[in-house]
Amino acid sequence: MISFCSKFPHFRKYKTFWTLVAAVFVLDQLTKLIVVAAFGWEADAPPTYFLPGEIGYVPGHDPVAIIPGFFYIVCIDNPGAAFSLLAGWQIGLSIFALIALAAIFFFRKNLELERRPFQISLGVLAGGIVGNLVDRLARGCVIDFLDVHVPLVNYRWPAFNVADCAIVVGVILYLFFSLLPQLGRNHPQAKRFNEEETLDK
Repeated sequence: MISFCSKFPHFRKYKTFWTLVAAVFVLDQLTKLIVVAAFGWEADAPPTYFLPGEIGYVPGHDPVAIIPGFFYIVCIDNPGAAFSLLAGWQIGLSIFALIALAAIFFFRKNLELERRPFQISLGVLAGGIVGNLVDRLARGCVIDFLDVHVPLVNYRWPAFNVADCAIVVGVILYLFFSLLPQLGRNHPQAKRFNEEETLDK
């Protein structure tokens, strides 16, 4: 029997990348489905976001306190990008996401996608992009549910989700792996990175 990898050589070559894309996407969508089911989210329904005493609080729509005063589970639809940026740009953000995914594919050689470190970083990044893109196409918005407060400076971070985390982590990892060889030949981490063979073609 012909194995899946031998039948689809591009999957074998970028197996780590595709595996992480799928894993991040499934985790993102699964957590969103759980939150939506738990809070009974519906389009145009009052958000489960504001705490009692805050302007906008709706009785019966209380966030779940995981660490009171610091970390809550909420349920809010976000018409913008990660961390509520560019709200109202749904079509533009969807097009940008498709362009970003296409760029990863067409410029995979320039991005050194054959190397495992870049498969990890770009796989996590692409999985996050796909997760939020599916939300926009299916719901017309992105579901955010992670809510972090910084009490020392009385700041509430904009709500986010697993896909947002993946996008940020993917970009940071890609920059880190890109700069790692520049640490110098004598640096043990840079040496291991430079000597690492590319994955089988």
